[in-house]
Amino acid sequence: MINAKRLFLGSQVALIVTAMSFAIRGGSAATWALQFHLNNEQLGQVLGAALSGFTLAMIFGGPLCDIIGMRRIVAFAFVGHLVGILLTIFAWNFWSLFAGNLIFGVANGSVEAACNPLITALFPDDKTTKLNRFHMWFPGGIVIGAVLAFFMSKAGFSWKAEFATMLLPLVAYGILFMGLAFPKTERVEKGISTGSMWAGCLNPLFLVMVACMVLTATTELGTNSWITTILTSAGFSGILVLAWINGVMAVGRMSAGAFVHKLSPIGMLLLSSILSAIGLYAMSKSTGPMLYVSATVFAAGVCFFWPTMLGYTNDRFPKTGALGLAIMGGAGMLGAGVSAPIIGKYFDNGIAHRLAADQTVAALSAAPDGSPLAQTWLNIQASAGLEALGDVAVLPVFLFFVFLVLFLTRPKAKSA
Repeated sequence: MINAKRLFLGSQVALIVTAMSFAIRGGSAATWALQFHLNNEQLGQVLGAALSGFTLAMIFGGPLCDIIGMRRIVAFAFVGHLVGILLTIFAWNFWSLFAGNLIFGVANGSVEAACNPLITALFPDDKTTKLNRFHMWFPGGIVIGAVLAFFMSKAGFSWKAEFATMLLPLVAYGILFMGLAFPKTERVEKGISTGSMWAGCLNPLFLVMVACMVLTATTELGTNSWITTILTSAGFSGILVLAWINGVMAVGRMSAGAFVHKLSPIGMLLLSSILSAIGLYAMSKSTGPMLYVSATVFAAGVCFFWPTMLGYTNDRFPKTGALGLAIMGGAGMLGAGVSAPIIGKYFDNGIAHRLAADQTVAALSAAPDGSPLAQTWLNIQASAGLEALGDVAVLPVFLFFVFLVLFLTRPKAKSA
């Protein structure tokens, strides 16, 4: 017998582990740069490794759900999370840190690869709402991780202790899934052939949605990878701003059902593109309390992107099954992973353009705290970092026009 309630709860707790890593990794980034002597581009490569690992797991794990079952993919995620946490904690150089984040990313992607088709199989008539409620725990888990990181840092705990806290929800989801029977994927249950699945994935509109997924994920996750570091340099508690953004996102996803019925999934995506563009641009120009206002607008914009993209595409192209969900999720994380070092490069370039002829990064970063040079260094980082965030705003502007066309040409009835 399928215990849908416990399977759904186990999926949510597994996603909390994934999400906590984003917050704790973001909060640890500045310390990693100092401890392992990394520039921003190298730091972006480490942050991007987790996203690239996610992509690899989605690409290979999604199709395997039909073959070996979702239960084995979840078990693989559990082992990967354990190894990734421990390797990161005991990292000794750039490459070991990179490897720990990569393995953790593979585990994160395995959770997504298994749990997305699991939820569509458990709730075939309410996919978008249930996927939003499942993905509510991505921003929810980031809030948990961010708050933990903030208070543990204030109490004098190291980033390694913060990483170790993820072992608790890891054990919890292992216990929740233990011994449970998993359903077959929706495609297997309906007897849809492999040929029909691949044909659905080659539909031109499906490929357009894959490209859009790259841009929506970059808008959400590419920026979130850097927000803590950039806003901390701007004089804010970057980890708390990250917690605020993701708290707003969690509330939005929890309330997704009402928006789905009033706006339709494509209407939600259209509105999200508008709000995220406005929020990102405003963040790049904001100071003081207005930064929280612009961050709230950004959060309201990106909160529906990921789960609604999955729900809309799976509803529109149900024959694509777990493979389609994996392609969408993998494309999203690929975009976010590639964008992390690119944003870091923009950040570095912005810093370089702001240096006076007699200034160097090494000299400014070594200036004593509280000195005029130290303040100059903070100001340079803040303006360069916020400008890098503002550069990303062009992506949701482009998405607005794509979603507008899809909204105006949407079918009157569900199409296969």
